[in-house]
Amino acid sequence: MSNRLRSATPDGPERATMSAGSAVAVCALLAAAWAAGAPGASAALPFGDCVHSRGKGGFYQGSVDVTESGGRCMNWSDVPGVIDRYHGKGLGPHSFCRNPDGRIRPWCFFRSDRGRIDWGYCDCKQGSVRLQGGRSRLDGAVEVYLNGVWGSICSNSWDDRDAAVVCRQLGQGSLSRLGFSPVHWQAVECSGEEDQLLQCPKTAWNGGQCSHVCVCVCVCVCVCVDALFVPVRLTGGRSEYEGRVEVFHAGQWGTVCDDQWDDSDAEVVCRQLGLGGSARAWVRAYFSPGSGAILLDEVSCTGNELSIEQCPKNAWGEHNCLHSEDAGVSCTPLRDGSARLRGGTSGFEGRLEVYYGGRWGTVCDDDWTDTNTLVVCRQLGYRTGDSVSPMQFGEISGPILLDDVSCSGKEPALTHCAHREWLKHDCTHREDVALSCNPLRTLNSALVFVCSLVCTGVLIRLVGGENVREGRVEILVGGQWGTICDDGWTDRDAEVVCRELGYSGLAKARTMAYFGEGEGPIHVDNVKCTGVERSLADCIKQPLGMHNCRHSEDAGVICNYGQRAEDMSADAVDSVCGLRPSHARQKRIIGGQNSLRGGWPWQSAIRLRGSQADGRLVCGATLISPCWVLTSAHCFKRYGNSSKLYKVRVGDYHALVPEEFEEEYAVEKIIIHGRYHSHSNDYDLALVRLTGRGGACISLSRHVLPACLPGRRERAPKGRGNCYITGWGDTGRAYSKTLQQAAISVLSKRVCELRYDTTFNGRMLCAGTTPDDHRRVDSCRGDSGGPLVCERPDGSWVVYGVTSWGHACRLHESPGVYTKVSSFLPWIKKVTGQSWSL
Repeated sequence: MSNRLRSATPDGPERATMSAGSAVAVCALLAAAWAAGAPGASAALPFGDCVHSRGKGGFYQGSVDVTESGGRCMNWSDVPGVIDRYHGKGLGPHSFCRNPDGRIRPWCFFRSDRGRIDWGYCDCKQGSVRLQGGRSRLDGAVEVYLNGVWGSICSNSWDDRDAAVVCRQLGQGSLSRLGFSPVHWQAVECSGEEDQLLQCPKTAWNGGQCSHVCVCVCVCVCVCVDALFVPVRLTGGRSEYEGRVEVFHAGQWGTVCDDQWDDSDAEVVCRQLGLGGSARAWVRAYFSPGSGAILLDEVSCTGNELSIEQCPKNAWGEHNCLHSEDAGVSCTPLRDGSARLRGGTSGFEGRLEVYYGGRWGTVCDDDWTDTNTLVVCRQLGYRTGDSVSPMQFGEISGPILLDDVSCSGKEPALTHCAHREWLKHDCTHREDVALSCNPLRTLNSALVFVCSLVCTGVLIRLVGGENVREGRVEILVGGQWGTICDDGWTDRDAEVVCRELGYSGLAKARTMAYFGEGEGPIHVDNVKCTGVERSLADCIKQPLGMHNCRHSEDAGVICNYGQRAEDMSADAVDSVCGLRPSHARQKRIIGGQNSLRGGWPWQSAIRLRGSQADGRLVCGATLISPCWVLTSAHCFKRYGNSSKLYKVRVGDYHALVPEEFEEEYAVEKIIIHGRYHSHSNDYDLALVRLTGRGGACISLSRHVLPACLPGRRERAPKGRGNCYITGWGDTGRAYSKTLQQAAISVLSKRVCELRYDTTFNGRMLCAGTTPDDHRRVDSCRGDSGGPLVCERPDGSWVVYGVTSWGHACRLHESPGVYTKVSSFLPWIKKVTGQSWSL
């Protein structure tokens, strides 16, 4: 741009208008704006909500696009010369307000009523959000500021991605008293990555029906919490500082049992809630018994944790308590060393003050470090924060209580750090410490959102899956979670459920309690979705609670079907044998029960090939390496040992349902032990080699992993060790469609010899139940060749036995007999050519 153009200066901003396309007029307008205190001048007007506080330089990067006079901002690229003038300052082909010099309120060009181009400061509240009517500034009804009026949002299509944007934006919002508000928007559809709600696709509220789920004009409530922290609340107390402890997990609030509950646990809860002072634990339902689930037990905090989630405890939902044992806490507001931030527009920023000797005072910033800031923000219930200038929080008088503070970063509170004697300092209030803690703790905060209590609809959750995108479908009706019957349940129904939960990938329906049987009511039957509905509520065609089903027919879904963990290489086999990635998600189950999907990743099935065979199950087997499975020799008596007759299936759970981890492989060869005798079932062992090159036959995954082989002298744990048998065998009524598991006891050699006399020898194990055991557990038809595995102290699982023979099923006097794997280790090593640590 020439010097002549830069020197053009009109009388003032109110007269600095121009015709579209005039580069000279653009320069004149810019000059007028600078002279009037726009870009480059000191702030003559209050900053308002448009001050960009994230990062140095003060450049506003929000999505406000309206001036204070109501003018719609023009696209920056439509104003000649502007982008070149402010190259690299955030201008481009958009119409959002900007302050490219970084020092004053954002502004933009707009077209006046007469069609001429003018400029103006932006309406800094436009698009602001707030949460109203909640228990804190981070929960409540979502309201948005548009055109001078606060209004709510209809809940049509509202989901976690929209709530994530609200929570990300909340650091700049403000609160006021709850009152009547109109509805501004409906059908908000954020991707979840936007910085502000204004950036999300949406439609204006037209006054029609708000939602099929919430039949009233419904707003939605979101609670912003750290992704690492489980939400916690106090209920039943006389104030916000005390009450029964409740935590939110798997879509529901529940209580904490008071086993091991003490003041250290209370201190962590109070810290997580951002409540300072003296923490005290209360037991025996001091604040009245709760209702619903008891989610935690045996909590044993040290007192230094940031969240109750980080404390040692039982697994979620695992307890032996009643609600008469509900735990509570009281967080006495003040004690020496309590901290607070004062003078800011919100509780997470301001001048740092500490409490000592009955009064509040400030802290001097001599030698203040980021580590000190971390300790204070953590004490206040936040993960991170920054030091800021105290001048923005106004003048202050009163004592300066601390100076020369030095923290290591591990302290639970500021007063645990090294510091000078109380009230000893050489500072003025210009040197006060001031902080801005991050209220959302991480930019990727997890969201919990529920419909407001004025709504009458349902919420959806997935239960019993391996991850958050799969599980049994449960809906909340009348305050009670219940299941959906699988009558007519199809992939179209699954597509609607997954879309409502925020997943956009391929959706698969699962039936017959694929993710385990639920409890409580069955709310819905005969769901009929076309696949295009926005909500499952649109697909419910008959009254809630009307059904003819059992929980064995509970419906489930897998969202984003086909997204798998990375395959594991054959080179990693030695380090991954015997791992059960899904093991931590289940409790010990005794008796024959459905297993957990992926719970026994080495379980394989030998099936017949050919169109007439229909993949008929012949025997179970155990994967011991990417190319070899271990099974029984007698499995090949009926059809012979030609490799062309068989195939091996791995990663299977439900025999009739194709699954994402399920694969079938051709058989290269079958090696039966040379000393096998069918009349005695001695040496009843065979190895099956799968087709493939080198050591790469099967792609290993979380659902397909080899079991460990035992050491040469390693013995299976006797009695009630952690041992299981698995297979698709006879359950007493029919062959099972889902993989079964049963805890079983390995019996002593003496017991086995007494029962089977000379037919039992040292190359065998027997296992089952003892006369004083109420379980009726044994391997039966269809389980032949399958594994008997036990858990080592280090957590790895070892195949100690291969199902061989027995005289009957589930009889105390006839335990099952298994080929002892440790007796055949040299033979296994010789046949496979692989080197195991024997």
